[in-house]
Amino acid sequence: MRRLTGAAAAQQRVTTSLMEIFHESFYVSDYIPPLRHHFLTRFYDPVVRLTTRERVFKHALLVQAQIKPGQEVLDLGCGTGTLTIQIARAFPGVIATGIDADPEALAIARAKAVREVTPVTFTRGFAQHLPFDSGRFDTVVSSLFFHHLTRTDKKSALAEAGRVLKPAGELHVADWGRPANALMHAAFFMVRLLDGFETTAESVSDGLLELMRAAGFAGIAKTAVVNTPFGSIGIYRAIKPI
Repeated sequence: MRRLTGAAAAQQRVTTSLMEIFHESFYVSDYIPPLRHHFLTRFYDPVVRLTTRERVFKHALLVQAQIKPGQEVLDLGCGTGTLTIQIARAFPGVIATGIDADPEALAIARAKAVREVTPVTFTRGFAQHLPFDSGRFDTVVSSLFFHHLTRTDKKSALAEAGRVLKPAGELHVADWGRPANALMHAAFFMVRLLDGFETTAESVSDGLLELMRAAGFAGIAKTAVVNTPFGSIGIYRAIKPI
């Protein structure tokens, strides 16, 4: 085969690079990256920080969770690990584990944990098939994850969350919920455009509450709403029956 040189070789490199970017950006894999497209993952942390009032809603989530020393906590769909690390730092003695399907997001999470000298564990896996024993965790938390899942996968993920929780264990979720007003409804259109109208359908109607109930949880409640520039984030709670 003839080896390309000069301008032809340069053109081939450019063409190959563009094809790789296209493939990485729009290829539908078996998981959805944090900002829908792989090439945006590196920007996830600043985007979330600037657009979601991250400190406010995550503080509300952790105040609600009331995690105790010695407990095991699972961060479901941990992404780049911000919440997992925050839990380990806020509740000394807690055993914090984050799980996500995206290897690039996990690489960022592990680097952050090393940089911040925080003892956490990050595992690659899918929320629909958790690689953990039944009844292992005291608490499962999740932040801006469920709106990435189809309704079927939401059901599977909630069933798995219930399986890995101990009896009376608690599930605490922060995610896009029913818009608090017309302005929030209009703002949420941009999130739906980016993350998909199918996967965010339950968000508009607070359908996560119904799905939690169908998964066998008790004590189900939406306890708070945080309005952001891109819609309303709901804080949800559910308890695994004894």
